[in-house]
Amino acid sequence: MTTLIHPTAVIAPGAELHPTVEVGPYAVIGEKVSVGPNTVIGAHVVLDGRTEIGARNQIFPGAAIGLESQDQKYDGSINLVKLGDDNIIREYVTINRATRAGEATEIGDHNLLMAYVHVAHNCVIEDHVIVSNAVSLAGHVWIEPYARVGGMTGVHQFVHIGRLAMVGAMSRIDRDVPPYMLVEGSPPRVRGINQVGVQRYGLPPEEEAATLTQLKQVFRQLYRSSLTFGEALAQLDDLEATPAVAHLRRFLQASSQADRRGTIPGKRPSTKDEG
Repeated sequence: MTTLIHPTAVIAPGAELHPTVEVGPYAVIGEKVSVGPNTVIGAHVVLDGRTEIGARNQIFPGAAIGLESQDQKYDGSINLVKLGDDNIIREYVTINRATRAGEATEIGDHNLLMAYVHVAHNCVIEDHVIVSNAVSLAGHVWIEPYARVGGMTGVHQFVHIGRLAMVGAMSRIDRDVPPYMLVEGSPPRVRGINQVGVQRYGLPPEEEAATLTQLKQVFRQLYRSSLTFGEALAQLDDLEATPAVAHLRRFLQASSQADRRGTIPGKRPSTKDEG
């Protein structure tokens, strides 16, 4: 184990590192940190607090994971950061612990967080997500699998970004982003469906064709028809939906509840209801 840890690294006695973990120069690892096999921790990385890191992660120089929440309600309670397997955490990424006792900020598997990304308290990033350079996620943001967030985007607290959604660079995301959609701008708008993302996902050819056909139909109904958004959403209940459209319908219905932020609107013929 000692041959994989640089002599200038500072590792607290209580830290649990698998024997295959590599630690670079001047890294600092706190006493409540655990790190799984074959993870590489770069130079000047700081891992602190109750932080659980899985296997085969690459953490690049200057990243800071597990420091306390920036939420002013944080009272020093024990909470954590959980990082799964096979993630790439690039330079100077910051991932903060949750705010209240027993809560977690969670990153799943196979994600790429590019340089200077900030992940605030209580965020959940599922699997196969790419978050580009200098994106800031406020507290309690939830990102579903295979979503993409373009560089220098700001995401408001409690926003939910759906599966296979793509958010354009330098956007201001203040409401939920529907699954399978392209969203961009400040103020943001739904611009179309993420056809390339669906095609790259790897569905069987017949299912892919049916999914894209139905997503295009639903997009026109939701964002280009003369129906109000509420009327268009209600009509989705009568649709014999593919799995993707069924997920989109559930997402939009949940987002429209009173305790949610609502969804990003699209360009509609009528402005009387933008969802």
